[in-house]
Amino acid sequence: MTLALFGVAFHMVFGKAYLLVPSYFERVLAAKRTPGVHFALSVTGTLAVAAADPSDRPTLAALGGVAWVSGVALFLGSLAWTLRDNPTGSATGTGSARATDRLDRFANAFVPVSLAYLAVGSDAVLARVTTLPTLFDGYPPRATHLLAAGSAGLLLFALGSRLVPRFLGGDAPLAFAAALPTGAVGPALIALSLGSGWPFRLGAALEATALVAFAVGYVRLFGRSRRVRIEGESPSRRVGEYGILAGVVSGVLAAFVGVRFAVVGYSPALLAVHRRLALVRFLGLSIVGFAYQFYPPRMGDFRGGSDRGALVTIGLLAGGLAVECAGLLVGDESVRSAGVWLFLGGAVGYAYVLTRVLVEK
Repeated sequence: MTLALFGVAFHMVFGKAYLLVPSYFERVLAAKRTPGVHFALSVTGTLAVAAADPSDRPTLAALGGVAWVSGVALFLGSLAWTLRDNPTGSATGTGSARATDRLDRFANAFVPVSLAYLAVGSDAVLARVTTLPTLFDGYPPRATHLLAAGSAGLLLFALGSRLVPRFLGGDAPLAFAAALPTGAVGPALIALSLGSGWPFRLGAALEATALVAFAVGYVRLFGRSRRVRIEGESPSRRVGEYGILAGVVSGVLAAFVGVRFAVVGYSPALLAVHRRLALVRFLGLSIVGFAYQFYPPRMGDFRGGSDRGALVTIGLLAGGLAVECAGLLVGDESVRSAGVWLFLGGAVGYAYVLTRVLVEK
């Protein structure tokens, strides 16, 4: 799960934030060399934290935590300096065709909130792997909810509220606006009260509302969107749209499981399923979908460089995770293992397709 969240999800989040956040705030990234140094630190930190258990290899884990937090500090510092005179995003960089779109301005206001979650969540990571004075204890689920739901999830809602209508060619639904404030408050309540009391139940309800609202908004746009016509081919959707669809539907499933924890209680099997639905299927598949939207596989001139090849990778990722979750729920290790292998096949295929497209581009 460390590699899924820190390695896959956050490095895509970091990369797209460097590209999109300044332009969405009508600014230009102030520190051009920061991303290179940041990624060197964050990749090193991710690998070290993933490889080292604090109880077995404390020095390596501590060095990884410090490297990760140092990279995050550079990232946050460069964006803070870039947005210093437009911190809430009142200037949106919106084109004249959408000059009156109030959702752009509303969504921008939640970007700093997601960045604050990143800072606080990274502090919680540091608490787990070092003895340095921190705000939080080292309880892993606390850091995970702050980073995954609070930072990555909220940033996906904020940037997605602007990207999705443009990708799908429609007006932003009000459901996106509902996802933002609930997605901003819910993770904090969950992280601060994990497992008990009314704040935990309220946080679970708010986060579930955010996930369901964003999914409803996406599905409505998806259903109404026009198919893309490519010369010599029949009209078809861009393949990334299916990845995002699978991601947001998985987010709804993760929300239902989370609400069950708050109301009924949890079991080890359901906890494992919840982690996979939230971290790998919601965040992971949504990120895969957005990646294919930004870098269409058909742009590449190589075997597998097509929408069909990319759709196979999405199917393997989604199907593999579904099989793995089924194996966890029924307690069948062979089913779980089959799901893991299917997922790994999809992950390798996705990495191959995206890498080849980026290299050729």
